[in-house]
Amino acid sequence: MSLFRRTPDERRQRALRSAAPGPLRDYLGVPFPAPSVPLDELPLLAVDIETTGLDPRVDRVLSIGWVPVDGGSVVLGGAGRVVVRDDVGGAGAGAGGGGVGDSATVHGLTDDALAGGEVMADAVARLLGALTGRVLLAHFARIETAFLSGACERLWGAPMPCVVVDTLDLEHRVVTGRGQRDPEPGALRLWSARERHGLPVYPAHEALVDALACAELYLAQRAELEAARPETTLTLRQVMA
Repeated sequence: MSLFRRTPDERRQRALRSAAPGPLRDYLGVPFPAPSVPLDELPLLAVDIETTGLDPRVDRVLSIGWVPVDGGSVVLGGAGRVVVRDDVGGAGAGAGGGGVGDSATVHGLTDDALAGGEVMADAVARLLGALTGRVLLAHFARIETAFLSGACERLWGAPMPCVVVDTLDLEHRVVTGRGQRDPEPGALRLWSARERHGLPVYPAHEALVDALACAELYLAQRAELEAARPETTLTLRQVMA
């Protein structure tokens, strides 16, 4: 069976066999939530990262934000944010080093601000602790999974498989479920989707704020999907990417 056809839990067990001792192995040692778990009981972790660019081969992670979602509730007490300093001389800083360059105009993180941050290993370890036993929730989640999994491979010798719920994919389902044609380019962006659901405007491109914005969007999308199928108990299987 090829890798892309394995279930998330099969990928977890495969990565567990090759991961070095440490936070990644601890994370991989806990089974993922089963696809049959009802959404009312589903533990998720909304995650957002800010980076110097979109290519994990040459760009690096600058900050990580996360917020737990337990069933239908956002758990602000479990939220976290970490700024990541450039430790490219050590293990796992990311594929690229150097200053933030022009990306600072997007996320507002300067080289001076990053200098007081944590090394990548400590930052990812904190995230893995929060993500253990949960589903990763993100908007256009392939960015988060690509950067974080790449960091885990450099740090501990194995990728970071996870079960994913992607609010961008859910928004496409919601919009087309309303009988609308495929959305225009840009219409599925996080802030456009929030506006469509009547959610408040927050400052963009701050990892913790964006994670919270994603969590709130998920709950609004979930409510609409459930309203469209009132006779059905939705489960993880019906929303996972």
